[in-house]
Amino acid sequence: MKKPIGIFDSGVGGLTVYKTIRQYFPEEDLIYFGDTARVPYGPKSPNTIVEYSKQNARFLLQQGIKTLVVACNTSSAYALDYLRELTGIPIIGVIEPGAERAAVQTANKRIGVIGTEATIRSNAYTIAVQKLVPDAIVFSKACPLLVPIVEEGWQDESVARDIVSHYLSYFEDTEIDTLILGCTHYPLLNRVIQEVVGNEVTLVDSAESIALYLKRLLPEDSDGRAGTESFFVSDNEDKFARISSRILQTEITQLKRVRLFESWFAD
Repeated sequence: MKKPIGIFDSGVGGLTVYKTIRQYFPEEDLIYFGDTARVPYGPKSPNTIVEYSKQNARFLLQQGIKTLVVACNTSSAYALDYLRELTGIPIIGVIEPGAERAAVQTANKRIGVIGTEATIRSNAYTIAVQKLVPDAIVFSKACPLLVPIVEEGWQDESVARDIVSHYLSYFEDTEIDTLILGCTHYPLLNRVIQEVVGNEVTLVDSAESIALYLKRLLPEDSDGRAGTESFFVSDNEDKFARISSRILQTEITQLKRVRLFESWFAD
């Protein structure tokens, strides 16, 4: 019996990772959990981020997954080591794949990072990039309003461009040639971000790097049928379904709300 790949994020942003994994693995069963009751994670304390991440992981482990993709930069920055203590299955975060891609893309070794407050505060991308390119200069900027914009479905509104322009003005004199989108919500603002920074700056997100890593990690496990998909959220099913249909360009059918009973997640 095939075991599924589990993916979690704080909300809808991780669907950008889900979509790419589905493209690479049409015959794999996928389970996605979005913690929509508690999004965003960025302003929360490290202890809270770790606890939420552990709860999300435990729920997916109960579904019998064979590997876990943490499609949340904030959780990846703070919780990966704690999650690996829960299980022996492979657990993949988004920060190292994104840093690896940026290290390959940059020509002048001047790299920008945008992310949530917690991700930027963790310094995780700077550490990961400089492990690969020790003399790289990394400029980081927290962009806390971008997640709510995406969660509200406003990425094509003028307010999105105004806020993106305000945040990215930080990079005007840095001469970066690469910008890491350090939150899985941010690729949904890809068009306006690219317009603001200009075509000479390469945008990097982790989705394709994660999919390629999974290609190397997972053995062929095909029974000739298309993979199934299940989606779970902790709140706001209708809103999640509406936004996900735009991201995935298809209606999702297997969507359920999870009630986060504390007894499910006891240590």
